[in-house]
Amino acid sequence: MAKAKTIFVCSNCGYESAKWLGKCPACNEWNTFYEEKMVNSSSATTAGNARAKSVPKKLKDIEGIETTRTSTGIGELDRVLGGGLVKGSLVLVGGEPGIGKSTLILQLCDKIKGEGKVLYVSGEESAEQVKIRADRLNINNEDIMFLGETNIDNIQEAIISINPKLVIIDSIQTMYSEEITSAAGTVSQVREITSRIMRMCKDNGITTIIIGHVTKDGNIAGPRVLEHMVDTVLYLEGERYFSYRILRSVKNRFGSTNEVGMFEMQNEGMVEILNPSSILISERDGNPAGSVVVASMEGTRPLLIELQALTTPSVFGIPKRTANGIDYNRLAVLIAVIEKRAGIMLGTQDVYLNVVSGIKIVEPSVDLGIILACTSSYKNISIPQNVVAIGEVGLTGEVRAVNMIEKRIKEAEKLGFKKCIIPESNKKLLKDSYKLDIIGVRNINEAINTLIPRK
Repeated sequence: MAKAKTIFVCSNCGYESAKWLGKCPACNEWNTFYEEKMVNSSSATTAGNARAKSVPKKLKDIEGIETTRTSTGIGELDRVLGGGLVKGSLVLVGGEPGIGKSTLILQLCDKIKGEGKVLYVSGEESAEQVKIRADRLNINNEDIMFLGETNIDNIQEAIISINPKLVIIDSIQTMYSEEITSAAGTVSQVREITSRIMRMCKDNGITTIIIGHVTKDGNIAGPRVLEHMVDTVLYLEGERYFSYRILRSVKNRFGSTNEVGMFEMQNEGMVEILNPSSILISERDGNPAGSVVVASMEGTRPLLIELQALTTPSVFGIPKRTANGIDYNRLAVLIAVIEKRAGIMLGTQDVYLNVVSGIKIVEPSVDLGIILACTSSYKNISIPQNVVAIGEVGLTGEVRAVNMIEKRIKEAEKLGFKKCIIPESNKKLLKDSYKLDIIGVRNINEAINTLIPRK
C-alpha cells in the first residue's frame, strides 16, 4: 500500500518543506506555505528506473537537427513564435479569464487544416460549449478531435492512440494525476502534469499548447517552475472592456522574445491588426490641448500611440494623480521634473494621464510625450497634430537617447506626420534622410519652447 506523506509547499515557487514556514527561503514570500499530502507511487518509481540511461557525449560530436516549423496560418502568431510552431515543442499561453485565449487557439486549430490531426482536450468546457464557439468562429477543420477529460492518464492514452500533430490542453489547472492526492490546480499537480506532458511531447515529437490561468498579479497560476519547463511562454494581454489584444512572448527557446502580435476581438474571433499605428490614432479628432502622439517600441515593432493628459485645479489639499496605461510612479517622477526643471507648478493641479485604446506602455521613450501633454493641458495650448514626440527624460530634465530611432521615424513618416521631436544625441547619429522635419532637443525646456510657446 502506498504510504502517505505530508509536506508543505510554497504556492509561489513550489519549494517543499517538511514543516510549515512563515517565509519561503527560496522566493522570500510570506505566508505562501500550505499543507499537502503526497503519495509515493511504487509503480511510478519502477517505471522511472526502467528508462534507458543517458550517456554523456562530446558536444562537437552531436549532429544538429534542423528545426522544423509549421505555420499557424495566423501571421501575428507566427511573428511572436519566431516563424511558426516547432515540432515537439511545448508552448504555454497565459492570460486573464475572457481575454480570448481559447478563441485564438481554436482559430489556430482551424488554420492548420491539412497538417494532421488536432486533439483539443478541455477540462473546463463540454463538447457542446466548444462546438458552439467553433460554429461562431466558422471552424470547419474535420481533423479536429475533442476530448473532455481531466485525468492525465486517460489523456495520455488518447494521445498515444490518436497520434495527433498538435495537442491543446485547456487548461493546465484543471488536470490532475491520481498519483498525487492533492486537488487539481495545486502546485504539485500542475508541476507533475506539466512534467508528464513535456516528456510525452518530446518523446513522440508532438507539438503541445497548454493554456494557463493567471493570478491577480498577472503571473501564470501555479509554481514559477512551470514557465521554466516549457519551451515558449506567451501572454495575451489587454483590457477586457477594450477590443485590442497584445500577444507578448516572455520566453522563447526557438525565437526572439522581443516580438509582439496585435489582435482585435470581434464577433468572428481574433482578427489580426497588420498596421497597429494607424488603428491606434485613427480616432484622433480635432486638436485639443493635452494630446500628443508618441512612438513606442513593442519588441521590434514601432507603435504610434496617442497620449492624453488633463490638469485641473485641485479641490482638496492633496492633488490627485491618475495614470491609465502608464506606471503611476513614473508619472509622479515626471511631474516633479516639470516643476523643478521647467518651473511649471503642478502642485495645485490634479493630473490625469491616459493612453488611448487601453494599451499599456512600459518603455521610457514616451517620457517626453508625457511631459509635453501635461504642459499642453496646463497652459491650454494645443500641440500641432502632425508632431510625434520621442525621448526619455532624466531627473535633471535632459532628454536622453532611445534605441531603434530610425524605425520610429520611418513609422511616423509612413503615416504622414510632418515633424518629429527627438533627442539631440539621436539626431547626430541619423544616417538616412527623411521627408519629415526632425528637431533635436537636449532638455525638456527646448522641447516645450518648440511646441508650446509662451502666450
